[in-house]
Amino acid sequence: MAKQETMTSRERVLKALNHEVPDRVPIDLGGFQTGIHQKAYRDVLDHLGIEDDIAIMDPVQQLAKPCEEVLQRFGVDFRYVIAHGPDSFTGGIEKNERDGRLWHDLKDEFGVVWSMPDDQQLYMDISHHPLANATTTDLASYPFPKGDDPTRFTGLRDEALRLREETPFALSTGIGGVVYEICWYMRGLERWFVDMIKNPSFCEALLDKTLAFWMGYYTEFMAQIGDLIDVVMIGDDIGGQSGPLFSPLFYRNVVKPRQKQLVQHIKSLTSAKIWYHTCGSVVPLISDLIDNGIDILNPVQISATDMDPVMLKKRYGDELVFWGGGIDTQHVLSFASPGEVRADVRRNVEALKPGGGYVFNSVHNIQAGVPAANVVAMFDAARDYGFYDSE
Repeated sequence: MAKQETMTSRERVLKALNHEVPDRVPIDLGGFQTGIHQKAYRDVLDHLGIEDDIAIMDPVQQLAKPCEEVLQRFGVDFRYVIAHGPDSFTGGIEKNERDGRLWHDLKDEFGVVWSMPDDQQLYMDISHHPLANATTTDLASYPFPKGDDPTRFTGLRDEALRLREETPFALSTGIGGVVYEICWYMRGLERWFVDMIKNPSFCEALLDKTLAFWMGYYTEFMAQIGDLIDVVMIGDDIGGQSGPLFSPLFYRNVVKPRQKQLVQHIKSLTSAKIWYHTCGSVVPLISDLIDNGIDILNPVQISATDMDPVMLKKRYGDELVFWGGGIDTQHVLSFASPGEVRADVRRNVEALKPGGGYVFNSVHNIQAGVPAANVVAMFDAARDYGFYDSE
Protein backbone atom coordinates (compact mmCIF):
# COMPACT_ATOMS: atom_id res chain seq x y z
CA MET A 1 0.00 0.00 0.00
CA ALA A 2 1.38 3.39 -1.02
CA LYS A 3 2.26 5.70 1.84
CA GLN A 4 0.09 8.77 2.26
CA GLU A 5 1.01 12.36 2.99
CA THR A 6 -0.32 13.65 6.29
CA MET A 7 1.06 17.20 6.30
CA THR A 8 0.74 20.29 4.19
CA SER A 9 3.85 21.37 2.31
CA ARG A 10 4.57 24.17 4.76
CA GLU A 11 4.11 21.90 7.79
CA ARG A 12 6.44 19.37 6.18
CA VAL A 13 9.10 21.96 5.39
CA LEU A 14 9.04 23.58 8.81
CA LYS A 15 9.45 20.18 10.46
CA ALA A 16 12.44 19.34 8.26
CA LEU A 17 14.08 22.74 8.73
CA ASN A 18 13.75 22.39 12.51
CA HIS A 19 15.41 18.95 12.46
CA GLU A 20 12.16 17.22 13.21
CA VAL A 21 10.69 14.26 11.31
CA PRO A 22 7.97 15.17 8.77
CA ASP A 23 5.76 12.71 6.88
CA ARG A 24 8.18 12.73 3.95
CA VAL A 25 11.26 14.58 2.77
CA PRO A 26 10.33 17.98 1.28
CA ILE A 27 11.08 18.43 -2.42
CA ASP A 28 12.33 21.55 -4.18
CA LEU A 29 12.40 22.72 -7.81
CA GLY A 30 12.17 26.16 -9.30
CA GLY A 31 14.85 28.26 -7.64
CA PHE A 32 17.87 29.94 -9.17
CA GLN A 33 20.22 27.23 -7.89
CA THR A 34 17.60 24.48 -7.70
CA GLY A 35 16.03 24.97 -11.09
CA ILE A 36 15.87 23.54 -14.59
CA HIS A 37 17.40 24.70 -17.87
CA GLN A 38 14.81 25.74 -20.42
CA LYS A 39 15.90 23.02 -22.88
CA ALA A 40 15.62 20.30 -20.26
CA TYR A 41 12.28 21.77 -19.22
CA ARG A 42 10.97 21.59 -22.80
CA ASP A 43 11.91 17.91 -22.89
CA VAL A 44 10.14 17.28 -19.57
CA LEU A 45 6.99 19.01 -20.81
CA ASP A 46 6.98 16.87 -23.95
CA HIS A 47 7.61 13.71 -21.94
CA LEU A 48 4.75 14.44 -19.53
CA GLY A 49 2.39 15.80 -22.18
CA ILE A 50 2.07 19.15 -20.40
CA GLU A 51 1.68 22.43 -22.27
CA ASP A 52 3.34 25.60 -21.03
CA ASP A 53 4.38 28.93 -22.53
CA ILE A 54 7.93 28.78 -21.23
CA ALA A 55 9.08 31.83 -19.28
CA ILE A 56 12.81 32.38 -18.74
CA MET A 57 13.30 33.50 -15.14
CA ASP A 58 17.12 33.66 -15.31
CA PRO A 59 18.65 34.51 -18.70
CA VAL A 60 22.24 33.97 -17.51
CA GLN A 61 21.61 30.36 -16.52
CA GLN A 62 18.72 29.99 -19.01
CA LEU A 63 16.44 28.69 -16.30
CA ALA A 64 12.75 28.16 -16.98
CA LYS A 65 10.02 29.01 -14.51
CA PRO A 66 8.23 25.68 -13.93
CA CYS A 67 4.48 25.86 -14.29
CA GLU A 68 2.14 24.84 -11.51
CA GLU A 69 1.20 21.58 -13.20
CA VAL A 70 4.84 20.44 -13.29
CA LEU A 71 5.41 21.51 -9.69
CA GLN A 72 2.35 19.57 -8.58
CA ARG A 73 3.38 16.51 -10.61
CA PHE A 74 6.75 16.37 -8.86
CA GLY A 75 5.39 17.08 -5.38
CA VAL A 76 7.32 20.34 -4.97
CA ASP A 77 6.75 21.89 -1.56
CA PHE A 78 8.10 25.42 -2.21
CA ARG A 79 7.01 28.51 -4.04
CA TYR A 80 9.30 31.49 -4.62
CA VAL A 81 8.80 35.17 -3.90
CA ILE A 82 11.25 37.14 -5.99
CA ALA A 83 12.14 40.83 -6.13
CA HIS A 84 12.91 42.54 -9.43
CA GLY A 85 15.12 45.29 -10.73
CA PRO A 86 14.46 48.91 -9.74
CA ASP A 87 12.43 51.18 -11.98
CA SER A 88 15.58 53.12 -12.84
CA PHE A 89 17.30 50.06 -14.32
CA THR A 90 16.69 49.75 -18.04
CA GLY A 91 18.90 46.78 -18.76
CA GLY A 92 17.74 44.01 -21.01
CA ILE A 93 19.03 41.61 -23.62
CA GLU A 94 20.41 43.10 -26.82
CA LYS A 95 21.27 41.12 -29.94
CA ASN A 96 24.57 42.08 -31.54
CA GLU A 97 26.66 40.73 -34.43
CA ARG A 98 30.29 39.85 -33.64
CA ASP A 99 32.76 37.73 -35.53
CA GLY A 100 30.09 36.40 -37.84
CA ARG A 101 27.80 35.26 -35.00
CA LEU A 102 24.67 36.68 -33.41
CA TRP A 103 25.09 37.24 -29.68
CA HIS A 104 22.63 37.87 -26.85
CA ASP A 105 24.22 40.48 -24.55
CA LEU A 106 22.92 41.42 -21.11
CA LYS A 107 24.35 44.21 -18.92
CA ASP A 108 23.43 43.80 -15.27
CA GLU A 109 23.03 46.50 -12.61
CA PHE A 110 26.71 46.31 -11.64
CA GLY A 111 27.86 46.94 -15.22
CA VAL A 112 28.90 43.34 -15.90
CA VAL A 113 28.08 42.17 -19.44
CA TRP A 114 26.95 38.57 -19.97
CA SER A 115 26.89 37.08 -23.47
CA MET A 116 25.53 33.97 -25.18
CA PRO A 117 25.76 32.94 -28.84
CA ASP A 118 22.38 32.67 -30.54
CA ASP A 119 23.30 29.34 -32.12
CA GLN A 120 24.00 27.77 -28.71
CA GLN A 121 21.59 29.24 -26.12
CA LEU A 122 22.92 27.17 -23.23
CA TYR A 123 23.99 29.91 -20.82
CA MET A 124 25.69 33.31 -20.66
CA ASP A 125 29.36 33.92 -19.89
CA ILE A 126 30.89 37.20 -18.77
CA SER A 127 32.22 39.19 -21.71
CA HIS A 128 33.01 42.48 -19.94
CA HIS A 129 34.39 43.11 -16.44
CA PRO A 130 33.80 46.82 -15.73
CA LEU A 131 36.43 47.07 -12.97
CA ALA A 132 39.16 45.12 -14.76
CA ASN A 133 41.54 48.09 -14.69
CA ALA A 134 40.15 50.00 -11.72
CA THR A 135 42.13 51.18 -8.71
CA THR A 136 40.87 51.40 -5.15
CA THR A 137 40.39 55.13 -5.66
CA ASP A 138 38.16 54.46 -8.69
CA LEU A 139 35.67 52.56 -6.54
CA ALA A 140 34.54 55.76 -4.86
CA SER A 141 33.18 57.15 -8.12
CA TYR A 142 31.85 53.94 -9.67
CA PRO A 143 28.03 53.95 -9.99
CA PHE A 144 27.15 51.02 -7.74
CA PRO A 145 23.41 50.26 -7.64
CA LYS A 146 21.32 50.98 -4.55
CA GLY A 147 20.12 47.82 -2.85
CA ASP A 148 17.42 49.57 -0.84
CA ASP A 149 15.66 51.20 -3.80
CA PRO A 150 12.01 50.62 -2.81
CA THR A 151 10.88 50.15 -6.40
CA ARG A 152 12.59 46.74 -6.39
CA PHE A 153 9.92 45.42 -4.10
CA THR A 154 6.72 46.77 -5.68
CA GLY A 155 3.95 44.20 -5.35
CA LEU A 156 6.14 41.81 -3.36
CA ARG A 157 4.08 41.77 -0.17
CA ASP A 158 0.83 41.29 -2.06
CA GLU A 159 2.25 38.25 -3.83
CA ALA A 160 3.65 36.78 -0.62
CA LEU A 161 0.34 37.29 1.15
CA ARG A 162 -1.53 35.64 -1.69
CA LEU A 163 0.73 32.59 -1.57
CA ARG A 164 0.58 32.38 2.21
CA GLU A 165 -3.21 32.72 2.39
CA GLU A 166 -4.27 30.80 -0.73
CA THR A 167 -1.74 27.95 -0.97
CA PRO A 168 -0.25 25.33 1.38
CA PHE A 169 3.34 25.84 0.27
CA ALA A 170 6.47 27.00 2.07
CA LEU A 171 7.81 30.31 0.78
CA SER A 172 11.39 31.11 -0.16
CA THR A 173 13.14 34.14 -1.55
CA GLY A 174 15.22 33.91 -4.68
CA ILE A 175 18.96 33.87 -4.21
CA GLY A 176 20.81 37.05 -3.22
CA GLY A 177 23.50 38.09 -0.80
CA VAL A 178 26.22 37.45 -3.37
CA VAL A 179 28.86 39.43 -1.51
CA TYR A 180 31.97 37.65 -2.84
CA GLU A 181 31.20 36.47 -6.37
CA ILE A 182 30.01 39.83 -7.66
CA CYS A 183 33.49 41.14 -6.92
CA TRP A 184 35.19 38.83 -9.38
CA TYR A 185 32.37 39.29 -11.87
CA MET A 186 33.30 42.98 -11.90
CA ARG A 187 37.05 42.52 -11.69
CA GLY A 188 37.64 39.33 -13.67
CA LEU A 189 38.52 36.05 -11.96
CA GLU A 190 42.23 35.97 -12.79
CA ARG A 191 42.78 39.58 -11.81
CA TRP A 192 40.78 39.06 -8.61
CA PHE A 193 42.91 36.06 -7.62
CA VAL A 194 46.05 38.14 -8.20
CA ASP A 195 44.52 40.90 -6.07
CA MET A 196 44.04 38.43 -3.22
CA ILE A 197 47.81 38.09 -3.00
CA LYS A 198 49.18 41.40 -4.24
CA ASN A 199 46.39 43.89 -3.59
CA PRO A 200 44.16 42.64 -0.75
CA SER A 201 43.16 46.19 0.16
CA PHE A 202 41.38 46.45 -3.19
CA CYS A 203 39.53 43.21 -2.43
CA GLU A 204 38.41 44.55 0.93
CA ALA A 205 37.26 47.84 -0.54
CA LEU A 206 35.22 46.12 -3.25
CA LEU A 207 33.76 43.61 -0.81
CA ASP A 208 32.63 46.52 1.35
CA LYS A 209 30.78 47.95 -1.63
CA THR A 210 28.95 44.70 -2.42
CA LEU A 211 28.20 44.16 1.26
CA ALA A 212 26.67 47.64 1.49
CA PHE A 213 24.42 46.83 -1.48
CA TRP A 214 23.12 43.63 0.12
CA MET A 215 22.73 45.15 3.58
CA GLY A 216 20.45 47.79 2.11
CA TYR A 217 18.66 45.25 -0.08
CA TYR A 218 17.75 42.94 2.77
CA THR A 219 16.77 45.78 5.07
CA GLU A 220 14.04 46.75 2.63
CA PHE A 221 13.24 43.20 1.46
CA MET A 222 12.65 41.92 4.99
CA ALA A 223 10.63 45.00 5.87
CA GLN A 224 8.27 43.91 3.09
CA ILE A 225 7.99 40.14 3.63
CA GLY A 226 10.25 39.07 6.50
CA ASP A 227 7.21 37.95 8.49
CA LEU A 228 5.82 35.84 5.63
CA ILE A 229 8.71 33.77 4.32
CA ASP A 230 10.27 30.56 5.56
CA VAL A 231 13.65 30.59 3.81
CA VAL A 232 16.09 33.32 2.74
CA MET A 233 18.49 32.15 0.04
CA ILE A 234 21.96 33.65 -0.20
CA GLY A 235 25.19 32.30 -1.63
CA ASP A 236 28.73 32.62 -2.94
CA ASP A 237 30.67 29.78 -4.54
CA ILE A 238 33.76 29.23 -2.42
CA GLY A 239 34.50 25.60 -3.30
CA GLY A 240 35.80 23.72 -6.32
CA GLN A 241 35.86 20.07 -7.26
CA SER A 242 38.68 19.17 -4.89
CA GLY A 243 38.55 21.84 -2.17
CA PRO A 244 38.20 25.58 -1.45
CA LEU A 245 38.67 27.84 -4.46
CA PHE A 246 41.08 30.08 -2.57
CA SER A 247 43.02 30.18 0.67
CA PRO A 248 40.91 29.41 3.75
CA LEU A 249 43.01 32.03 5.53
CA PHE A 250 41.87 34.70 3.05
CA TYR A 251 38.33 33.48 3.49
CA ARG A 252 38.48 33.72 7.27
CA ASN A 253 40.29 37.06 7.39
CA VAL A 254 38.57 38.91 4.55
CA VAL A 255 35.44 37.25 3.15
CA LYS A 256 33.93 35.59 6.20
CA PRO A 257 33.55 38.71 8.39
CA ARG A 258 31.49 40.37 5.67
CA GLN A 259 29.37 37.30 5.00
CA LYS A 260 28.77 36.90 8.72
CA GLN A 261 27.74 40.53 9.06
CA LEU A 262 25.14 40.05 6.32
CA VAL A 263 23.81 36.77 7.74
CA GLN A 264 23.44 38.24 11.21
CA HIS A 265 21.76 41.34 9.76
CA ILE A 266 19.19 39.21 7.94
CA LYS A 267 18.59 37.14 11.07
CA SER A 268 17.83 40.34 12.98
CA LEU A 269 15.05 41.09 10.49
CA THR A 270 13.29 37.74 10.08
CA SER A 271 12.85 34.36 11.75
CA ALA A 272 13.24 32.61 8.37
CA LYS A 273 16.02 30.08 7.99
CA ILE A 274 19.16 31.19 6.17
CA TRP A 275 20.07 28.99 3.18
CA TYR A 276 23.58 29.22 1.76
CA HIS A 277 24.70 28.00 -1.66
CA THR A 278 28.22 27.01 -2.50
CA CYS A 279 29.22 24.38 -5.01
CA GLY A 280 32.19 22.10 -4.59
CA SER A 281 34.14 20.52 -1.79
CA VAL A 282 33.69 22.83 1.20
CA VAL A 283 34.26 20.56 4.19
CA PRO A 284 37.20 22.72 5.42
CA LEU A 285 34.85 25.73 5.56
CA ILE A 286 31.60 24.21 6.82
CA SER A 287 32.34 25.09 10.45
CA ASP A 288 32.94 28.69 9.38
CA LEU A 289 29.61 28.79 7.56
CA ILE A 290 27.86 27.46 10.64
CA ASP A 291 29.63 30.13 12.71
CA ASN A 292 28.35 32.75 10.26
CA GLY A 293 24.84 31.70 11.21
CA ILE A 294 23.64 29.73 8.21
CA ASP A 295 21.02 27.06 8.82
CA ILE A 296 20.98 25.26 5.45
CA LEU A 297 23.71 24.14 3.03
CA ASN A 298 23.07 23.79 -0.71
CA PRO A 299 23.69 22.10 -3.19
CA VAL A 300 25.66 19.41 -1.32
CA GLN A 301 27.89 18.40 -4.23
CA ILE A 302 28.29 14.74 -3.34
CA SER A 303 30.63 14.05 -6.29
CA ALA A 304 33.25 16.50 -4.99
CA THR A 305 36.15 15.49 -2.77
CA ASP A 306 35.18 14.51 0.79
CA MET A 307 31.51 15.40 0.25
CA ASP A 308 30.21 11.95 1.20
CA PRO A 309 26.58 12.27 2.30
CA VAL A 310 26.89 9.69 5.09
CA MET A 311 29.85 11.56 6.58
CA LEU A 312 28.21 14.96 6.16
CA LYS A 313 25.06 13.83 7.93
CA LYS A 314 26.99 12.22 10.77
CA ARG A 315 29.36 15.15 11.32
CA TYR A 316 27.12 18.16 10.67
CA GLY A 317 23.54 16.87 10.63
CA ASP A 318 22.70 18.23 14.07
CA GLU A 319 23.66 21.78 13.05
CA LEU A 320 22.90 21.95 9.33
CA VAL A 321 19.96 21.17 7.11
CA PHE A 322 21.15 19.66 3.83
CA TRP A 323 19.24 20.86 0.76
CA GLY A 324 20.28 19.05 -2.40
CA GLY A 325 22.66 16.13 -2.73
CA GLY A 326 19.81 13.95 -3.99
CA ILE A 327 21.69 12.55 -6.97
CA ASP A 328 25.12 12.67 -8.58
CA THR A 329 24.36 15.10 -11.38
CA GLN A 330 27.83 14.87 -12.92
CA HIS A 331 27.78 11.15 -13.60
CA VAL A 332 24.34 9.67 -12.95
CA LEU A 333 21.46 12.04 -13.72
CA SER A 334 22.79 12.93 -17.16
CA PHE A 335 24.12 9.57 -18.33
CA ALA A 336 22.56 6.67 -16.38
CA SER A 337 19.34 4.77 -16.93
CA PRO A 338 16.14 5.69 -15.06
CA GLY A 339 16.63 2.59 -12.90
CA GLU A 340 20.14 3.70 -11.98
CA VAL A 341 18.79 7.16 -11.23
CA ARG A 342 16.27 5.70 -8.80
CA ALA A 343 18.96 3.66 -7.09
CA ASP A 344 21.25 6.67 -6.66
CA VAL A 345 18.40 8.79 -5.29
CA ARG A 346 17.54 6.05 -2.81
CA ARG A 347 21.12 5.82 -1.50
CA ASN A 348 21.42 9.56 -1.00
CA VAL A 349 17.97 10.10 0.49
CA GLU A 350 18.48 7.27 2.95
CA ALA A 351 21.83 8.79 3.97
CA LEU A 352 20.54 12.34 4.45
CA LYS A 353 16.95 12.04 5.65
CA PRO A 354 17.25 10.41 9.12
CA GLY A 355 15.93 12.64 11.88
CA GLY A 356 14.71 15.34 9.50
CA GLY A 357 17.01 18.15 8.42
CA TYR A 358 16.89 17.29 4.72
CA VAL A 359 15.27 18.78 1.62
CA PHE A 360 15.51 16.88 -1.66
CA ASN A 361 16.88 18.45 -4.79
CA SER A 362 19.44 17.52 -7.41
CA VAL A 363 22.94 18.94 -7.05
CA HIS A 364 22.39 22.37 -8.65
CA ASN A 365 20.23 23.05 -11.71
CA ILE A 366 19.06 20.35 -14.10
CA GLN A 367 21.03 21.03 -17.25
CA ALA A 368 20.20 20.86 -20.96
CA GLY A 369 20.59 17.35 -22.30
CA VAL A 370 19.47 15.52 -19.17
CA PRO A 371 16.95 12.89 -20.36
CA ALA A 372 13.41 13.75 -19.36
CA ALA A 373 12.83 10.17 -18.23
CA ASN A 374 15.69 10.60 -15.75
CA VAL A 375 14.23 13.82 -14.39
CA VAL A 376 10.89 12.10 -13.84
CA ALA A 377 12.58 9.07 -12.28
CA MET A 378 14.52 11.33 -9.92
CA PHE A 379 11.49 13.15 -8.54
CA ASP A 380 9.36 10.02 -8.38
CA ALA A 381 12.11 8.25 -6.44
CA ALA A 382 12.39 11.19 -4.06
CA ARG A 383 8.74 10.77 -3.14
CA ASP A 384 8.84 6.98 -3.05
CA TYR A 385 11.90 6.78 -0.80
CA GLY A 386 11.37 10.01 1.11
CA PHE A 387 8.59 8.83 3.43
CA TYR A 388 9.45 8.35 7.08
CA ASP A 389 8.26 5.30 8.97
CA SER A 390 5.52 6.23 11.41
CA GLU A 391 6.45 5.81 15.03
